[in-house]
Amino acid sequence: MTGRATKPRVPTEARNPATVALDTLSAFDIARRINQEDATVARTVSRALPAIARAIDAMARSLAKGGRVIYVGAGTSGRLAALDAAECPPTFGTRPRSVQFVIAGGRRALASASEVSEDSAAAGRRDLARRKPGPRDVVVGLAASGRTPYTVAALALARSRGARTVAITCNRGTPLARAAHIPIVLPTGPEVVAGSTRMKAGTAQKMALNMLSTGAMARLGFVYGNLMVNVHQRNRKLRERALAALEVATGLTRAAAVRALQLAGGNLPVALVMVKRGVSRAEARRRLRAARGHVRHAILGV
Repeated sequence: MTGRATKPRVPTEARNPATVALDTLSAFDIARRINQEDATVARTVSRALPAIARAIDAMARSLAKGGRVIYVGAGTSGRLAALDAAECPPTFGTRPRSVQFVIAGGRRALASASEVSEDSAAAGRRDLARRKPGPRDVVVGLAASGRTPYTVAALALARSRGARTVAITCNRGTPLARAAHIPIVLPTGPEVVAGSTRMKAGTAQKMALNMLSTGAMARLGFVYGNLMVNVHQRNRKLRERALAALEVATGLTRAAAVRALQLAGGNLPVALVMVKRGVSRAEARRRLRAARGHVRHAILGV
């Protein structure tokens, strides 16, 4: 008797009818099918923009009050979260404690799979409890399936401790979404390779994370216009980026920008305020402190 295939519990685990013969295709056709599937992701994310905007504001409010953003996830979702958290200090000048990540299996899971850790709700509660989430914090749980016990339990614990909670999931009606104050649902559907949610689901989660961190930092004024004015100038490329930003924002010549940055002690936001307002380095620093690092507010005196 022929067995009947079990229907997947969630769409991200279903078989994609567009790629059932993937292993018979040429390299070009494989790339084309993947590209065609990827092209649907941005449209899916666009439908979640209202929820993403609410999460951006929640994150910005938390960080402005000295709270933290804590990402939590397992597998691909956890590694994407870790990547976004790691990029915030060099890009926006934030302290490492401001945006953190918790991943099932610990830091060793960043380089090698630790799938067994995903199934432990107790580990999720324990690992997040170590960060002592509270009312000033935002905890963002990521799981493509929306059912990962580790992440669901961690988010539920965060909510019970008074933290604002956000879920990023790629299926509708999931436990993770129900555990969150702000559910961001990105229904990307079946993957090119069934169940390989590092693909479309991973891309959708990465797009959402880009919006969340960049949006929150922009709301806090850690960029000026679209310039990376809080960039850490730790190599030649980044020093050049800082100088270019100063030239563009102020209209200074290259030589004048070099001099202004030197007078500011190498601090680009200080240099911007000094040049834009015609003030001393001490006054520029005072303005930035009063504006809590919001560069435009420091320049305008808001």
